[in-house]
Amino acid sequence: MKREVTIQEALTELAAAKIEIESMQQQLVLKDKLLSSKDEKITLQLFTINQQKEELKQKDEEIKSLKSDNNSKDLKILGLEERLRTQMSYRFGSHSEKLFEQWLPLFDDLDDFPENELLTNEELEELKEENVLVKAYKRRKCGRKKIDENYERIPIYHDIPESEKICGCGAKLVKVGEKVTERVNIIPERIYVEQHIYPVYACRKCEGSGDEDHPVFRQAPAAKNIIPKSIATPGLLSYIFINKYCNHMPYYRQAQNFERKGIDISRATMDKWQLEVYEKIKPLENVLMKHLKTGKVLNMDETTCRILNYENGNKDRKKSYIWLAHGGPKNKKVVVYRYFESRSPKYIRPFINGFKGWLQTDEYPGYEAALKEHELLYPKDKIIHIACAAHIRRKFYDALLNGKSKGSAKAIKYIQQMYHEENLLREKNLSDAEFVVKRREIIKPIMDEFYDWMIKTQPKVPASFKFGKALKYAIDAWPHLMNYLDCPEIYLDNSVSERSIRPYVLSRKNFLFSASEDGSRSTCLLFSLIECAKIHGIKPEEYLSSIFELAADTTDWTDSNWSELLPWNIKLIQKSDVSTVLIA
Repeated sequence: MKREVTIQEALTELAAAKIEIESMQQQLVLKDKLLSSKDEKITLQLFTINQQKEELKQKDEEIKSLKSDNNSKDLKILGLEERLRTQMSYRFGSHSEKLFEQWLPLFDDLDDFPENELLTNEELEELKEENVLVKAYKRRKCGRKKIDENYERIPIYHDIPESEKICGCGAKLVKVGEKVTERVNIIPERIYVEQHIYPVYACRKCEGSGDEDHPVFRQAPAAKNIIPKSIATPGLLSYIFINKYCNHMPYYRQAQNFERKGIDISRATMDKWQLEVYEKIKPLENVLMKHLKTGKVLNMDETTCRILNYENGNKDRKKSYIWLAHGGPKNKKVVVYRYFESRSPKYIRPFINGFKGWLQTDEYPGYEAALKEHELLYPKDKIIHIACAAHIRRKFYDALLNGKSKGSAKAIKYIQQMYHEENLLREKNLSDAEFVVKRREIIKPIMDEFYDWMIKTQPKVPASFKFGKALKYAIDAWPHLMNYLDCPEIYLDNSVSERSIRPYVLSRKNFLFSASEDGSRSTCLLFSLIECAKIHGIKPEEYLSSIFELAADTTDWTDSNWSELLPWNIKLIQKSDVSTVLIA
């Protein structure tokens, strides 16, 4: 039932409702303000959170950058430590690689080592101690070795006095044997002066008027000498050159030695004699170079030299180069040294132009450049380039001892397996065809496995590390090294040329430089002759002396005459004891 309301009551209720509505509106405004304030706080908090996120992101990036910097610095420190160890080892340590010439495993659990993990000092010492193998050898008998039978024996008797040769019974003692002991004695080199005497003849009766076809005074023609009007004999020249290039005695030391013996031969005189001898026997250079290219195999190497006075007056050049080649037929090998002003590939041309066969060198890029040029100019004279396993091993050896890389030990193991199998095959004395077949059958699988391992390992190793550099060098050289499998005359390494160039390096440490480029050229020819003599088992001093004796008069000589001076053709001149000699 509806209640009746008066107008006054309605107005009162309406006013009350209005007041309530206004109150509610005020509450709503307050709530809106509160919500707005909360929204602002939330917005501020979100802004703060976003800022913190950005800061955290920046800090994360900074941390990553710092970690990256630390890693790069760690790598740099390791690289510098490698370099320091290398320099210390080079200056104060042994350079020999004999420690790892065995093919047996260096560690039993080597395959479990991470390739980029480094050896500790204790592990490195353990490796050195555990893997020093002595090759099998025939045990030498105890006691003193017998003195060479080729030496002259001078008997010296030590007899008892005659009074002691009577027995107590009155009978005379009879010799029933003798005891012989030997001692070695040395008489210093004998120096003497050759007096060349030329008797002069004339006719006392007619004083030459009765025989106008001949001079009044007659005498034998002057004896030919390789250096005319000089006191130097072939023996003296040979002695001087052998002392310098075999015994590594510079001329100034020899001059001092001669002075102590009362002979005046200056350093300048010896220099002059060397150049004069070089001019006289210079055609031997071409004969040796021609013979060098008659074989199937050529081994080459090069080393630096210093010149004081260049022919073109160049004073800026710091060093020049001595190039060496070892080649020729199997039983008539020769070694040729040549001087050139730089290491440019163009200086390889004189050695390979006219040659076809196998060329073994290190991985100096100049050889490959010269071979590419040769292939374009002489397509019929094919030359196959072969790398040197010893250079590859040397890189890993350096990474093992100075870089302390465990992976390098495994690489050396592979290489030594190759050497071991190669030596076993050569001991069987197979024919060339059988040898190549067996070599491919036995050694090629080892090489393939080694190469696959290097390819898998390389991405894990920093390129700046010694191990990384060794891997890159080996992988780059691998196609050239594989070529060795097809040539029976080629060995795994280029040691034959390195052994030949070593005498020059030893001498260079003593004489340091050459005064002129001609001086270096003459040095190269003398070294060539000396090393050729060594290869063929001839005493270098006898070989040089015989050459100087036979080449005293080379008028009208051809290449055929010069070829007679090569080691397998020459008739060595044996010097007899000094006495008065009559030459008819």
